[in-house]
Amino acid sequence: MRIVAASGGRLRTVERVEEALSGWDTADVLIVGSDVRETPPRRRAPAVLLGRSAEAEELWRLAAVLGAERVAALPEAAAWLAEHLSLASAPEPGGTMVGVVGGRGGSGATTAAIWLAHAAANHGVATLLVDGDPWGGGVELAVSDQSLPGLRWPDFAATRGSIDPGQFRDSLPTAGGFAFLSWPGRREPFESTDPASASAVLDAARRAFELTVIDIARNQEGLQAFAWDCDRILLLTTTHLKSAVATARVLNEVPPTDTGLLVRAAGSDPTDPHLVADALGIPLAGVVPDLRGVGAGTEQGRLLELGRRRPVRRFAEAALGLNGGDR
Repeated sequence: MRIVAASGGRLRTVERVEEALSGWDTADVLIVGSDVRETPPRRRAPAVLLGRSAEAEELWRLAAVLGAERVAALPEAAAWLAEHLSLASAPEPGGTMVGVVGGRGGSGATTAAIWLAHAAANHGVATLLVDGDPWGGGVELAVSDQSLPGLRWPDFAATRGSIDPGQFRDSLPTAGGFAFLSWPGRREPFESTDPASASAVLDAARRAFELTVIDIARNQEGLQAFAWDCDRILLLTTTHLKSAVATARVLNEVPPTDTGLLVRAAGSDPTDPHLVADALGIPLAGVVPDLRGVGAGTEQGRLLELGRRRPVRRFAEAALGLNGGDR
């Protein structure tokens, strides 16, 4: 109750899920305790799963079952929770977050995420690209062949509480008209971030940008850290059978949110991308062109040059609904 009071909000508590049904879908923030094992069908997912630090690992597993967007392990997360509650009652909800996840390693999720961010920026959308894979080598190496000034993920490792959205936006490097937050593209060790600092960064991103595109690592750690904050998930696969099977497994792990499929054309493979989408049971959001030189472009920091080609622009605009549709 002290945390809610610090945020300036009002708290309503109930002992059983059934007693919360009347306000389940209308509350500014829906918080459930770690003793809850089931939520009502066809209702909104809880915003926060609340528990103790001693059960932090179990909290993440339970959050995946309940579809909770965030985990708050007390007492460490008390400051973050107070800030999250105060932001939830703000009049402006913030921008949209789109996550891109590769259904199989090497499918091209990073390339697709970069092209999506580039296309949105070219349409005048204030866009941020977030590198969600600390083991991916750093998206900065793919968007530029130079070291650009600005903060990287390790600079936010000690962050607690809220980040001013304007200062956050101005602190980041830019390329192709969009800002990006990358893991360092170097061999030397760097400091990692914990869930609390990552949450603070994502909150600032939503308030600072109209669109945030997150290149999410295809593992449990990446999905837990980023997928639950996304308003939309785009899964990337190819027309190959093994890729589709791997994507189906990843699909089982993503949050219950708006999910679409991106299919990368595999050379001369005649398979219809719509058939792949139908087999996976999710709508086709776009077909990623299979261009020559993508591998070299990634290594040389020239992916944005390839992103100017008409097939890439058509793909990205369709996937994001930039031709007069919804973002």
